[in-house]
Formats: sequence, C-alpha cells, structure tokens
Amino acid sequence: MLAIDDFLKIIWRTFLIIASNDDVSNMLKYKVLAFIIIVVYFFQPFLIANGGIGADSLSYFGIAADLPFPETNLFPLGYPVLLRIMYEFCNDYFLASRILSFLFTGIILGFSYYKKFYFRETVLLFTGKTLFFVFIQTMSEGPFIFFMYFLFYFLHEIFMREERKYINALCASLMLICMFLTRYSGVYVLLGFIIAFGVIFNRVKNTNCFKPLLFCIVMSGLGIAGYLLFNYLYFGSVVGENERGLPSNGFSIYTIRNVLGLFNLVNPFVGLKPASISLPSMIFQFLIFVLDVAIAVYFFKYYKKAKEEQIAFFHIILWTVALVYGVCLWVSGWFQQIEEMNVRMMAAANICVFFSFLILYFENSDSDKWLWRIACLFFVFHTLYNLKDPGDFLKNRKIIKSQMSKFNDKKYLFNDEENWVTMTTYDIPIIHKSFKYKHTNSQKGSLKENIAGSVNPKIKWLLNDTVRDKSKVLYTSQLKLK
Repeated sequence: MLAIDDFLKIIWRTFLIIASNDDVSNMLKYKVLAFIIIVVYFFQPFLIANGGIGADSLSYFGIAADLPFPETNLFPLGYPVLLRIMYEFCNDYFLASRILSFLFTGIILGFSYYKKFYFRETVLLFTGKTLFFVFIQTMSEGPFIFFMYFLFYFLHEIFMREERKYINALCASLMLICMFLTRYSGVYVLLGFIIAFGVIFNRVKNTNCFKPLLFCIVMSGLGIAGYLLFNYLYFGSVVGENERGLPSNGFSIYTIRNVLGLFNLVNPFVGLKPASISLPSMIFQFLIFVLDVAIAVYFFKYYKKAKEEQIAFFHIILWTVALVYGVCLWVSGWFQQIEEMNVRMMAAANICVFFSFLILYFENSDSDKWLWRIACLFFVFHTLYNLKDPGDFLKNRKIIKSQMSKFNDKKYLFNDEENWVTMTTYDIPIIHKSFKYKHTNSQKGSLKENIAGSVNPKIKWLLNDTVRDKSKVLYTSQLKLK
C-alpha cells in the first residue's frame, strides 16, 4: 500500500514541475495547485504532534458534545453544531473537524471553478498564510472564512448582475448571520459593511444596488439581534461576557506587539510572530512591520486602480471591512481577555485585503509569472515550516485513547505539567551553531490535554485548578505518552 509520505512526495514532484515550467497551460497549473492544496490541507494535521487541536478546539468539542443542551455561550453555536452533525456520521470529533475542513476547502475551490468566480485568485488565496493556518487547525475561523467567501460572491453579484439582486442580498445577509453564529466577531464585519455603505452612499443611492444593499444590512442586523436575544434568554448573557477573563492592565510590550500584529493584516504570506518578548524578537517583529508597510503601499496602488464602475464599490467594501474588523478586534482586547493580534485574529481582515488585491492584480497585469512563483514559494514554506517540529498525531492519540477508559468518572481536565518544558534543539550546519526552541503545542502536558479532550469532550478542560473535589479532575500527569 502506498504510504502517505510517498504519496505526498509524488504530489510535491508534480507541483514543483508545474511551478517551474512556464509552458504549462495557465489554467492547468491552477487546477493542479488546487488539488495539491486540498490534499496538503487535509493530511498535514496528521503529521504534527497535536493534530491542529488547541484549547479553543476542546471548547468547541465540549459544546458540541453537550448539544442539544449547551451549557455555555462563551462561543456561538455555529461551529459546534457543524461538528456535532458530522460526528453523527463518523463518531469522532477530531475526524469530524478534518472532514469539515476538507469540505470547506473543496467546496470553495470547486464553486469558484464551476461558477468562474475568480478561480485563479481563489487558488492563490489558499497559498497565503491565513487560509493555510485556518484550515489545518480545528478552529471556528474555518467556517467563518467559508461563509465570508460566499458573502464576497453574493455582494459581487449584487453589483455585477442586473437580475436577482434581492435574492443575492438575502443570501449575503444569511452569510453574515452564519458568520456571527460561528464567531461573535462577525458583528464587526457587519459594522464594516455598514460604514462602507455610508462611504459609497451618495454614489449608489440612485443605482439599482442601493435598496438590495440596504435590505442586506437590515436582514443581517435582525438575524444577529435575534441570536443575541436567544443567548440572553437561554444563558442569561449576550455573548458569554460573564465567562471571559479580564484584559491585561495598562500599556505594556504586548500593546506594541498587538499594534504590529494589527498592521500585519495586510501581509498575505509572512505572519511569523515569536512568542518571546526579548530584544532580538522585537527587532525581528519591527522588520516584519517595515515589510508590512511596504506591502500596504503596494496594495493600495492597485486599490486606486479600481475602475470607476460598480465593481469599485465591491473593493471599497472589502477594504473598509478589513480596516474596521482589525481595529475593532484590537480595541475589544482592551475590555476582555483575547489572544494577541496574530494570524488567527486578523484572518478575516487579511482575506478581504488579499482577495481585493488579487482581483485587481489580474485586471491590471498581463502576466502572473512572479505572483505565481511567489505564491508557490510561500505555500511550500508554510508547509515545511509547519513541519518544523513533526509528530505522529494518530500514534499519540492511540496511546492516550487506550488509557481514557480508566477515567470515565472524571468531569474535568487540567494540565498540571506546564512547568515541565521540552526544548527542541536545532543545528545550523553552515555556521555550526545550535539553538533551542520551545514549541508550545508540543509540550507533553499540552499534548495530553488536547488529545484527551478530543477523545472525550465531555471532560471540561480547566484553565486553573480550582475544583475542590480533586477526585473529579483528570490531571495530565496521570496519562502516559511514550
């Protein structure tokens, strides 16, 4: 039987031949790249230690396992519902998440090709840092970006087609509602849409797009308000605000890191952000910031090339949504405990800007030679970088799963091995130097916690060991991982 690594070698050889051959049919190379993207996105989580599962993944699994009687609204129910539906077919939440990711990727690429909706641009969108990161991880950004892509399509149809404008507006509003049902930050997309509508108001008020756009905003607002009302009536809070931690106080080095992360939303390929706050790390991040500014200027030149037609309004919406979404998410970090502004947090904003640029690039450029090569280069880089600390997830999962039957009486899961740090040593051959690096997702305690939580999502993971009855807590030190 052909092993996975042998199969991937065949895929990569084909990919490298096409990437370096200018004589290959222009459309054929995009079809082949689309196929490779689907394969790599699906299989890569199996080749990393944690399988793309993190703390939030355990929360989604836990909510899905509690359905139809959810116990928390810390996250909206959209992604957990999808996980639970897929779980009914495969009886495994991790596999359910991988199947969903596969479907999201395949449907977007297949739809783009079938509908001739910017197929080349869509394929290149998948070579960027954002979609690569989103679709190999188990996180709500996957369905969030999936619905956002179709929001792009229906908004584009409102501007570019004379018929079915209200149908497209209704579909666009449904996509916005679905985005909010997946992530509460979807409301920032709606806010950006409203502000963009205000920007183009005088230019569209006498066109046949005005009322459909207004209809879309109203329907989206009603749908989101309806879900917030459901949250309040069922859970007693609007967006799980009672369950969120407090933000860090005052100005700190992390404020600077957040500002740099916010500017990084324009960068389609480079999103490296070391966890360290040392001087070398901050210098590196500042250099990335300089690159981000240069890319922003380059992209804006293309943005100004948008023709004074209705399609220009589409680009205004994308750029406005990106800016509003990024700033609102950054500001929300002042009032609640959320992650730093990183690739994940800026995912929606980055996709808006990158997709707009790709459309305008192909409208104003005769050759895709350099863009194609850069995209292929970074797709390879992202794939290899993600394997910098490879692991066998299925093997690790099998080991942990065999032990879980002994802990059926446990209700909580806590990582009590955070102080047990595993360092990976890397040797640099040319200068004969080496350095050590701590891979967060490869730490023994974190690995055990993530795998155990995916095997039995009914066990709720704890951020702090605050449960009085310790007999109800499964500590990661009780699990063995060879």
